Amino acid sequence: METTITKQDIRQMNLAELTDLFSGMGEPKFRAKQVYQWLWEKGAHSFAEMTNLSKKLRENLEAHFVINAISEDKVQRSVDGTIKSRFRLHDGHLVEAVLIPVPVDNRYTVCVSCQVGCSLSCTFCATGRMKRLRNLDAAEIYDQVVLVNRQCLEAFDHPLTNIVYMGMGEPLLAYRNVMESIERITAPDGLNMSPRRITVSTAGIAKMIRKLADDGVKFNLALSLHAADDAKRNEIMPINEQNNLEALLGALTYFYNETRNRISYEYIAFQNFNDSLEDAANLAKLCKNFPVRINIIEYNPIDGAPFLKSTEHRIDDFAKYLRDRGIMVTVRRSRGRDIDAACGQLANKT
Repeated sequence: METTITKQDIRQMNLAELTDLFSGMGEPKFRAKQVYQWLWEKGAHSFAEMTNLSKKLRENLEAHFVINAISEDKVQRSVDGTIKSRFRLHDGHLVEAVLIPVPVDNRYTVCVSCQVGCSLSCTFCATGRMKRLRNLDAAEIYDQVVLVNRQCLEAFDHPLTNIVYMGMGEPLLAYRNVMESIERITAPDGLNMSPRRITVSTAGIAKMIRKLADDGVKFNLALSLHAADDAKRNEIMPINEQNNLEALLGALTYFYNETRNRISYEYIAFQNFNDSLEDAANLAKLCKNFPVRINIIEYNPIDGAPFLKSTEHRIDDFAKYLRDRGIMVTVRRSRGRDIDAACGQLANKT
């Protein structure tokens, strides 16, 4: 009976491990650096692309290793310029990433996914209705950035300027892989992107927010808040039952005191649920412990959810209440809604 050999994904090896590998093969150590550059600086998805290696060495690598790269499965373009990409993983699973161009501000942002599905079951989010199948590994997250950056250059003649971990999945439940992906994205021998241009969004896991602080991260942090009192937040975000607002506020205060990194609150406005001036007053109370920016987001309806988008008038009044109290507020109008690419809509629809 024929034996199937399982090849190791070479991108799971660090530079030191690659150096040992090539030494053991009788190859000069600089080969490790060459391969590493192909994998991370140049985004190679096959050994055949590594043209400064001998054909024999490339064939040897092909025989023993694999590059589990993601591939483009489907691309949709919105009337507003937003581009949603569905990517197929090596095991057949699908995830989505979104390119959000704002040329007037010279801002080109990619929203990346970190899990196949999600386990948090937020009632307003399409991804939350999917079963979490697995975490993406660091290279799969990295690939989304590389491929969307190529899209950005082709479509807008401009590289990506920002990365937000706000796609499918909860980043702090894929902690190690998310951190490794950011290390590769920001490394000089990776994409060399400033961590100040990266924002990681969480639904709110207090102990992991504290771990971010202890690990001395340099990127920005966003809390998907969406309600400023525990009763309402429990209703729409079950995770709040184990991570209430008091615990989250304590963790965020610790994070800010340790890192001085920017913190923002993401706040989707639901009509007649969390968009009153009383809700705004509750939200203002959560802004006193550290500098915070509030991003008020228009709700993007999903099938079966019992919510309506707040009116423009109510959103403007809500934002004015906060601004009048010296709080930084941005109202984010929906992008890519016509292709289900807006906030909360990622669900691998065909």
